[in-house]
Amino acid sequence: MMKKYGAPSVKKAFAILSAISSSKDGLGVSDLAKKLKMAKSTVHGMTSALEELGAVMRDPLTKKYKLGFTLLEIGRSAYSQIDLQTSARPVTEKLMEKTQTSIFLGILNWRQVTILDIVESRQDLNITAPVGSTIPLFAGAVGKVFLASMPEEQAARIVKSKGLPRFTDNSIVDMDLYFNELRQVREKGYAVDDEEYIPGVRAVASPLMGLGQLRSAIWAVGFKASLDEKRMQILSGETHKAAKTISRRIQEQLLGKH
Repeated sequence: MMKKYGAPSVKKAFAILSAISSSKDGLGVSDLAKKLKMAKSTVHGMTSALEELGAVMRDPLTKKYKLGFTLLEIGRSAYSQIDLQTSARPVTEKLMEKTQTSIFLGILNWRQVTILDIVESRQDLNITAPVGSTIPLFAGAVGKVFLASMPEEQAARIVKSKGLPRFTDNSIVDMDLYFNELRQVREKGYAVDDEEYIPGVRAVASPLMGLGQLRSAIWAVGFKASLDEKRMQILSGETHKAAKTISRRIQEQLLGKH
């Protein structure tokens, strides 16, 4: 079980990672304690927690620590996110103009969705959230898109371990119904939320492709009063088309870099 650390400890952990990154052969607990002027017990606790997270690896023979593969994945994701926001913005702005809904861009971050960018609707009353904020994995359309992008067994494990929360009266809490919904999402390429996360709010989400292990999506959100069935059909098609356009732009950028 990892200990919980506060802000000062986060700084110490970052100092440990920086020290390890500057050493070709790795550093042991004593080396780190001496270099960073920290108590050995502190360094031991920090490195144990970092190892559990995959941020560092300990050589069983030398007992020295090197950077772990988790940091490599984080670096790759950060690189991809910069391209992602740049690639997505012109498309999400056009989608907002066409549909008059707020357009969100986000990534799957463990078992939450992190919002990377928002193009707010110009309506007098719209739906928004702070960039960088998170929403639950089971939150409406975007959660369905991310779970549908996983192998069925993995999605099933997550759903069964957490259970399906009831956010509203329309939330799907029956496992069989939810998995059937995920199968439909895989077939259609987009997911719909009909007041399942927030009362009076509808949404459509579609995944972005071409970012490797980084799962990302866009979703359009509006009030049910202005999104009848016909408009939802149009919104679904436009959101799916926009996601394909962003995916193509990302792939073109990546190809241009190699």
